[in-house]
This record gives sequence, C-alpha cells and structure tokens, in this order.
Amino acid sequence: MASSRPGPNLSRIASSLGVSVATVSNALSGKGRVSGQLIEKIREHAAELGYVPSQAGRALRTGRSGVLGLVLPDIANPLFPKIAQAIEFAASAAGYGVLIADSRGDVAAQTEAINRLVERGVEGLIIIPRRATRISDAACPVAVIDTASTPGNTVAADHWQGGREIAGHLADLGHHRILIIGNNQESNVQNDRAGGIRSALKPGMQAETLWIDRLELNGGSGCSLGLAEKARQGFTAFAALSDLQALRALTELQQAGINIPTDVSVTGFDDLIWSSVVTPSLTTVRMDMDRIAGIAVSALVNSIRTNGTREGMLVVAETDRVAMQLVVRQSSGPANPAPKTSEMENK
Repeated sequence: MASSRPGPNLSRIASSLGVSVATVSNALSGKGRVSGQLIEKIREHAAELGYVPSQAGRALRTGRSGVLGLVLPDIANPLFPKIAQAIEFAASAAGYGVLIADSRGDVAAQTEAINRLVERGVEGLIIIPRRATRISDAACPVAVIDTASTPGNTVAADHWQGGREIAGHLADLGHHRILIIGNNQESNVQNDRAGGIRSALKPGMQAETLWIDRLELNGGSGCSLGLAEKARQGFTAFAALSDLQALRALTELQQAGINIPTDVSVTGFDDLIWSSVVTPSLTTVRMDMDRIAGIAVSALVNSIRTNGTREGMLVVAETDRVAMQLVVRQSSGPANPAPKTSEMENK
C-alpha cells in the first residue's frame, strides 16, 4: 500500500538542521542574509530528503503562478493535441506549466475558457482562436497562433506558402483543373491556404472551391460532396484544406470506383498521425509544430518578464510565420485526361 506521508516540508528541513523555517526558506529562495556555507548545507539536505518546492507557496511569495493557459478550438481534432504537446514541451523548458481548455468550436465557450483560465491565475495565454473572439479583453498577455491574416497574430505556419507548395506540386504533375475542398468558409487559415493555391496557379490552370459547410446546410451533416461528378466534369486534382477533408474526399472517390492517383489526385494539409498509413498514403503539407510552439512560448514569457501581466496585451514575436513542408506520398500522381462518363460508371 502506498504511503500517505507527505513529502518533506520546510519545517522538517529546519528541524533536522536546527535552524529556523525562515532561514531554510531564504536559503532555498536566495533571499535574506544566510551565509554561503549554510545555504549549501541546507540545499544539500533538502535534496537528500527529496524536497520539492510548493508551486502554491511560490505563487504566494512571488505573486506569480508559473503557469500558462492554452485555449484550443477543438481538442477532438487530431491536429490540436499535437500542438498542445509541442506547447507543453516548450513551456516546460521555460520553467512553466500549462493548463488547457477546449472551446469546442464555440465562440462563447472560448470566451468562457479564457475567463476561467485567468481566474485560475495563469500568467499568460496562448490561444488558437475561433473567429469573433475578443482576445484583447483577456486580463493577461496573449499569444495568438492562427495565420498571418488574423489581426494580432503572434506566430503561425505560413498557410499561404503551404497552399503555393500544393499548387506547384500539382502543376508539376500536369494538373489543370483543381477542386479546392474546405469545410469552413469563415476560417482565416483555410482561406489563406486556398488563396495560396490560387495565387500559384500557372497559365492554363484553373481552380474552383467547394465549401462543405455550405453543402451541409441543405444536404445535412455527412452528405455526399458530389466528387465523382466533379471528376466526370474534368477535375483531376482535389486539394483539401485539411487532412480530415482529404480523407473524406479519398473515401467518397474510392467508393465511386475512382482510382487514386491513377484517375485523380488528392492532397491535404497538416500531416496528421494517420496520413501516412491510409491507402493510398496522403500527400500533404506539414507544419513545424515545435518551432511555432517555441516562438509563441518564448515571446509570451519574454513579455511577462518584461512587462508583467498587463491586461489584454497581444504579444508580438520577431518571426510571425514559419514555412510549411510539402510531404509527397502516394495520393498524388501525373494527371490523366478525365475518363469518359461511361468509363467511370463501368468501374
């Protein structure tokens, strides 16, 4: 049975050495008048006993919690746990812990999450925002991770450049008609990715955009996207704005008997954990999560140490965007002329 005895506290250390609690506290914190020899003795004894400073006690003494808050838009999306892990690692390296809240895709829930974290004493916030959130109302410094076109953005992947990478890859494969597939027409990230694709089209190439949220208003959640018909109309590349939408496209096209990449190519964004193991494995664009997290945490911590916990301060980083990396796999290949309708139906 595990022991319920608490770990050593300042009183135990003081009693065993025959000094006052105040002397032990000053020696461990580096404050007050304690001789160097006694400081060394107290710290060595504390280490032998396995003493761990109380975060709550430190907060009372310093007025700082040593904790950052992280607000995610949807923790059920496999992208965001990866971001959370990278931020927690960067924060830990800077001497901070992290409290995480999930807005569940709702603006009101995000505002509530921000307020809840502030009430728990976080020194600063990192927010991956929903649109229409009044981030400047947060009662502490805030670092924003979204996209360069988001007002007040601190740092993010260069989503526009990522779109250009996709367009260049499809152009090199000889594709001329591209269907861009997104699921949220109000997303700054998805609009930047789509804009990047369109900006890099070569002469003779054209692109249309299909927004899933518009289709589902009439067809209901999970309705057909009509991609087989788009293939019959001559679209040879389906450029989804996230790997989740790319998986949906892969599934719908394959169920219609369309071969990928022989008949059409499919690409995504984000390089989610399963993107390399689906069949065919997915060509996508990867974010450098570790670098983005490191920049965001560093800028936030520097702001806290320089300016304190000033209310509503949006943090600025020296680098505001990080290049994305094209990852070529099996789902993209050379363009073929659109099969005739009868050929598609006979597959």
